Amino acid sequence: MAAVFLVTLYEYSPLFYIAVVFTCFIVTTGLVLGWFGWDVPVILRNSEETQFNTRVFKKQMRQVKNPFGLEITNPSTASITTGITLTTDCLEDSLLTCYWGCSVQKLYEALQKHFYCFRISTPRALEDALYSEYLYQEQYFIKKDSKEEIYCQLPRDTKIEDFGTVPRSRYPLVALLTLADEEDREIYDIISMVSVIHIPDQTYKLSCRILYQYLLLAQGQFHDLKQLFMSANNNSTPSSNSSPEEKSRERSLLEKAGLSESEAEPPEENSKDCVVCQNGTVNWVLLPCRHACLCDGCVRYFQQCPMCRQFVQESFTLCSQKEPEKDKLKAL
Repeated sequence: MAAVFLVTLYEYSPLFYIAVVFTCFIVTTGLVLGWFGWDVPVILRNSEETQFNTRVFKKQMRQVKNPFGLEITNPSTASITTGITLTTDCLEDSLLTCYWGCSVQKLYEALQKHFYCFRISTPRALEDALYSEYLYQEQYFIKKDSKEEIYCQLPRDTKIEDFGTVPRSRYPLVALLTLADEEDREIYDIISMVSVIHIPDQTYKLSCRILYQYLLLAQGQFHDLKQLFMSANNNSTPSSNSSPEEKSRERSLLEKAGLSESEAEPPEENSKDCVVCQNGTVNWVLLPCRHACLCDGCVRYFQQCPMCRQFVQESFTLCSQKEPEKDKLKAL
């Protein structure tokens, strides 16, 4: 049938026949090149295909209130022998339980037990999951909305000055924050927070910092709390004033511990605006690199992060676009 059609078309008009065959050849060539991943001329693309190629999946986020807050006060002065000062900021009355020399393996087994077996909502539950695989424990009561400074230190009679060479079988300090009242555990989805803290000693002199923070939910899930790499950050870190020799030494220590420098120290910029247009407010977080550097208008044009050039797999907003509209209505 196709041959008869072509013969009839040629008898009708040879020029029209050549034009039809040439057009079919161009379209077929474009489809074949596109199928094998080669660049296809824009004239052979439609607007829907171009829009689909630049589209990034928007991650559906669920807002959850975290009742716990924990920071290290003066990390430069902390050590195994002198102790560490922690600052807490909790929305409800809570308990801060510190486990010195906690077993690395038992800690992650405890997190798995929270997921499969029982919920770690109290210090007693974590102690049962750890099977007492820690050297020393101390506990403090934290009042609601009070930014208290808690000083923690190993007793002198333990005679512990370091925890050995890397890789270690024990974390220097694991801090557990739990809700003090049982009624509050029914209000919040997050029932406890586990913070793994590194404290420098004679063997491993990396500066004091929080290595990992895990949020434990009442439904059994636990999530790794990670920092966002904001393009606007006016806060200065203690490492910003350190010498190049100290920075190189810390970088080598991080590599030995299996940590990247980007996880420990997010980059800082002075601008509060979008890194592309320098006009819009930063509102989008790119995953998996976790750079927050684009505004609502520029995010649609990027498949790669403009900061680190990593391909963007997902993205989410820091605040929904409906909230500014509500603020404008309130102002009017």
